[in-house]
Amino acid sequence: MADLNLDDTVLTARRDSATVAPSGTSLAKVIFGVRTSSPVNHVDHRGRVFEVYSGPSEHWVEPLVYSYVFSIRVGQTKGWGLHEHKNDRYTLITGEVLTILFDARADSPTHGLVQRIYLSGEGTRQLVIPRGVWHMNINLGEAEAFLVNHPTQTYTHGAPDRLLLPWDTAEIPVDVSEYFPTATKTPRASR
Repeated sequence: MADLNLDDTVLTARRDSATVAPSGTSLAKVIFGVRTSSPVNHVDHRGRVFEVYSGPSEHWVEPLVYSYVFSIRVGQTKGWGLHEHKNDRYTLITGEVLTILFDARADSPTHGLVQRIYLSGEGTRQLVIPRGVWHMNINLGEAEAFLVNHPTQTYTHGAPDRLLLPWDTAEIPVDVSEYFPTATKTPRASR
């Protein structure tokens, strides 16, 4: 095969790096205690079924004590939020959501690590977020996204277990704005 003759555009290019192993396993670093699951989606001519909870398993270690549904509108975020006493256990029902995590636990082996998890009906649908991990959810789809949460403790109305930071905080090393296309970008000059 002949050598490829490329122009100067390649001088500042960055070489792509592998994101999965040959087996299909993700090579991304994982925050200690974060777990994901992809329940089997049973599809036939009538519709679909997937099991949200099928009994205790590696994914469902703590007992079920509380459950609620939440949604994220198109182009919106929920977070940053952190729980000091409970874990969140999400199951995506519909839509596409990016969950960004930041490990704030000073004694964690992954302290300071940022992790991104894409939730979709075609892939990962379930996510366990340990207490002490900041999290933000971004709707990446074209419709409102719906999720069920089965936190490991019930909601305490008088003293909610939730700390909040603004979506654009400088405290967490993530530029959330990169996940939202803007219509105000200046068009590049054509050549």
